[in-house]
Amino acid sequence: MHTRLDETDLQILAILQEDGRITNVELARRLGMSAPPCLRRVRALEEAGIIRAYRAVLDEKKLGYEVVVFAMVNLASQAEADLRAFEDHVRGWTAVRECWTLSGEIDFLLKCVTPDLKTLHALVTELTGLPSVRTIRTAVALERVKDEPIAPLVP
Repeated sequence: MHTRLDETDLQILAILQEDGRITNVELARRLGMSAPPCLRRVRALEEAGIIRAYRAVLDEKKLGYEVVVFAMVNLASQAEADLRAFEDHVRGWTAVRECWTLSGEIDFLLKCVTPDLKTLHALVTELTGLPSVRTIRTAVALERVKDEPIAPLVP
């Protein structure tokens, strides 16, 4: 069930998606309201789970991760135990930054980062060796064209 949000809630979310470090005073000023009710609205959005977290968005290349790769993984079995075992392994794998379960021909889509192609090769070799992995297809990202927040908002 979707939470009903008014225009002010949507404006708050749009501003926070753009700049999660904005102060409550500045946020309230931009919304044309005083700080205490603004803070109450933000807290309510947090308590409702609409705002899940605040984090810094880092430039992986400036941190030495030159290769971004998407791995499409098919398992030999879709038994619940095999799916959970794969998910548990991926959760503990630092190179895997995102993991999505998919419907259709691909079971999992992984977004991974590595410093170089040699490390990518080792990652694919380890991935291939996991129990129940049937096939893996990889695609190395050449350029990021768009990087927007997950939730599109129209205040």
